[in-house]
Amino acid sequence: MARARIADAAGEASVRGALAGSAEAPASRDTTAMAVRYLLQLLAEQAEGNTVEVRIPPFGAVQCIPGPRHTRGTPPNVIETDAATWLALATGAVSWDEAVASGAVHASGQRADLTAYLPVLTTGWPHSA
Repeated sequence: MARARIADAAGEASVRGALAGSAEAPASRDTTAMAVRYLLQLLAEQAEGNTVEVRIPPFGAVQCIPGPRHTRGTPPNVIETDAATWLALATGAVSWDEAVASGAVHASGQRADLTAYLPVLTTGWPHSA
């Protein structure tokens, strides 16, 4: 059964809420979870496919990017990062190369590169081009 789609208004509000959090007053877990899932949803819609699995534990994972379909076992192309890094990548606050170089993103497999698909939110976001 397919997951319910997060509406754009609710998703964008959750992203704003998650980004507004700070070390002293972090966003709630529910807000962060919805923001992560919404941004993963956008990635999966913009880069339809099943070649790369993007994991943001413990909040969500999607398969995306056109190419050979993976169906069993550990995917050959996996990207994993934390929620804060995913929010920064997906909104353009940090580049793919910066996140990988810092060790905040773990990417394995020759297709495990999101450069062409980031940021996933571009209109009206403070860090987007």
